Amino acid sequence: MTAAQPSSAPSLRRYLDHPRGGPTVLRIVLGTQLRRLREGAGITREAAGDAIRGSHAKISRLELGRVSCKERDVADLLTLYNVTDDAVRSDFLKLARKTSSPGWWHQYGDVLPGWFETHIGLEEAASVIRTYEVQFVPGLLQTADYARAVAQLGHPRSSPEEIERRVQLRVQRQELLTVPDAPRVWAVIDEASLRRPLGGPEVMAGQPRHLLKMAELPNVTLQIAPFSLGGLAAAGGPITILRFLEPDLPDIVYLEQLTSALYLDKRDDVDHYLAVMDRLSAQSESPRESLEILERLLKQED
Repeated sequence: MTAAQPSSAPSLRRYLDHPRGGPTVLRIVLGTQLRRLREGAGITREAAGDAIRGSHAKISRLELGRVSCKERDVADLLTLYNVTDDAVRSDFLKLARKTSSPGWWHQYGDVLPGWFETHIGLEEAASVIRTYEVQFVPGLLQTADYARAVAQLGHPRSSPEEIERRVQLRVQRQELLTVPDAPRVWAVIDEASLRRPLGGPEVMAGQPRHLLKMAELPNVTLQIAPFSLGGLAAAGGPITILRFLEPDLPDIVYLEQLTSALYLDKRDDVDHYLAVMDRLSAQSESPRESLEILERLLKQED
């Protein structure tokens, strides 16, 4: 079957000219485009795997954006899919090269688990980040001192140097909040995380003060889920939902665990967690009332 030349060349060029999210997002975009070409050509994953001297599992990983792509493999797949336009092929190959470029977080590879690298890349490309935290204040909103206390709690065997590296990584992630076209961050914070002693009185006083400052940013919305709610719609663990403007990037639910994370992008899963977040936001204090809670906490610390 003959495949039509892709109409997505302008889309690819946009990612090449103005990449957001680094190699993580570019891998997803490239994989999505290659999957569309394969399906349009009526070619199975097995046949595509044979064309690049691999397996259908390799094609699946490539199309999901889980791995970087060799230019030779992409060129062979484009030939298999009957993509002959030189300009289109050139854009695909340039994108393939960029998927192997390290993101800024690569410098923290000594303290950064592989499963979290994906989250950082997606976070940078997101237009909306909705997050709910139970035990801690969300990472994007932590002070350096609070982040240090969290790192020491979660990595008790780490050296002081490694702890500082983790803090530096978290602080650098937070620069995302103030860049041009920064994502909208909508955070629901459990009141327990604001009252549970962590790092000492100064750290506990500094965190609500920092949250009040962050709430002044036009792209940051804070809500507090108070003790008085009792059971919560999201009783089970922290949830982050990443939404993107780009049509090639599906909404993704990020569920962090102790030593790994789940990334869900199936529509049914995403819709379920969106409904949970909507109920949670409806149950929590309004942004204005939440700021009043933070101000009362500060007075208590004083």
